[in-house]
Amino acid sequence: MEPGNGTQLLEFLLLGLSEAPELQPLLFGLFLSMYLVTVLGNLLIILAVSSDSRLHTPMYFFLCNLSLADICFTSTTVPKMLVNIQTHSKAIAYAGCITQMGFFLLFAMLDILLLTVMAYDRFVAICHPLHYTVIMNPRLCGLLVLVSWITSALYSLLQSLMVLRLSFCPDLKIPHFFCEHNQMVQLARSDTFLENIVMYFGAGLLGGGPLAGILYSYSKIVSSIRAIPSAQGKYKAFSTCASHLSVVSLFYGTGLGVYFSSAFTHSSQSSAVASVMYTVVTPMLNPFIYSLRNRDIKGAMNRFVGMAAVKGPIVLGLKKCP
Repeated sequence: MEPGNGTQLLEFLLLGLSEAPELQPLLFGLFLSMYLVTVLGNLLIILAVSSDSRLHTPMYFFLCNLSLADICFTSTTVPKMLVNIQTHSKAIAYAGCITQMGFFLLFAMLDILLLTVMAYDRFVAICHPLHYTVIMNPRLCGLLVLVSWITSALYSLLQSLMVLRLSFCPDLKIPHFFCEHNQMVQLARSDTFLENIVMYFGAGLLGGGPLAGILYSYSKIVSSIRAIPSAQGKYKAFSTCASHLSVVSLFYGTGLGVYFSSAFTHSSQSSAVASVMYTVVTPMLNPFIYSLRNRDIKGAMNRFVGMAAVKGPIVLGLKKCP
């Protein structure tokens, strides 16, 4: 395989968050802990919702898909970073870098689209409660998730193919802890005019479009909540949106923060540190936000953990029988 215009096989160097040797054990322990919390927390939500028939509703169906996307999103970057720290190596093959970038874009876009779908679900539930079960039927829910996956895959494929057209210098140093799309385009030695157009157009269309949809949905939700006469009714309606609104604010807030910090500081190192917020911290906090602010999720988790605890002694007791 010859990437770019006749370039030899490449091996990139991921400089990571810090090159100081004394900080590597601390970074390894910190990111390993956050990764395990992210995987276990999101996996627990998936298992708890799947095991409780009372939570087999559109909102929790979308939440399970979001948790799966968050696990995959974090898994595209953190494991490779941990391996590099443990082996004292910064190298990543050209094919591995493009693959990592492609999957990162796929699951980042999937997160955005699923959050948009969840906003639409809340819009229908609050603004059209009498028609909710008719509108949000299982077929439409499955179709919305399928379209989200397909759109994300096509977006990732397009951006990856555009980067494959570029040529790079051997032993290229990437001032990041993963192969970030914008960094790859900036460090290419060939003309990147077309790639920049596609990158910013795609980010504007598939990033700004869903954000506009979320803002529109919540503008309608706020109008409907204000029309509710009782304070208790207003609180109950808003409480169904609180977790989703918190996740949206955290995801878009950290993402926009990274964008503006890199635009104004022009420091790749500070951009890499800021990227930790939306690539690692946000997926880790999502399960806590949904479990702490949602009594149904907390109840399902308690029942799931209790059921597992009860089955454990029974299985152990059966094993003792001759």
